[in-house]
Amino acid sequence: MRNQEENYGTTAPRTTALKNMTNLKIGEKAPEFTANNQDGKSISLSDYAGKKLVLYFYPKDDTPGCTKEACNLRDNYQSFQAKGYEIVGVSPDDEASHVKFIKKHELPFDLLADTDHSIAEAYEVWGEKKMYGRTFMGIFRTTFIIDEEGNIEEIITKVKTEEHTSQILVD
Repeated sequence: MRNQEENYGTTAPRTTALKNMTNLKIGEKAPEFTANNQDGKSISLSDYAGKKLVLYFYPKDDTPGCTKEACNLRDNYQSFQAKGYEIVGVSPDDEASHVKFIKKHELPFDLLADTDHSIAEAYEVWGEKKMYGRTFMGIFRTTFIIDEEGNIEEIITKVKTEEHTSQILVD
């Protein structure tokens, strides 16, 4: 897995996972998924067959860390496209929230509404977290790089929100 150094940013509080992150492995088939994007269109992993996919899981639209991550990917979108990557974000937010987030920050990629947590659970990035002494269920910020055949190529568990592109596009 790429870049195991922790960096939660200076504005976001530290959130601690109360269980191990995903047990999925590099080289395995990525779990299939289907969910609606911000426009209500059904999107599946199989839609990206023959393409490289950056599938990134984030906790919540329009929060400081999630905004930094999305804007970093947006600002480098042309570089991703030039290298043959598509980008899809996944959070528990609904379609309406995604529409606002995309419009506010001019995001050029789809965001999937995983309101039932089924995609996060399939990728094993949904679980107990602790922040400010409070325990709750949520998404562990994680990015999966999926190859053209639908296999997991990389898993990034320690996402640096402000420089996430450099964690993905390494030569």
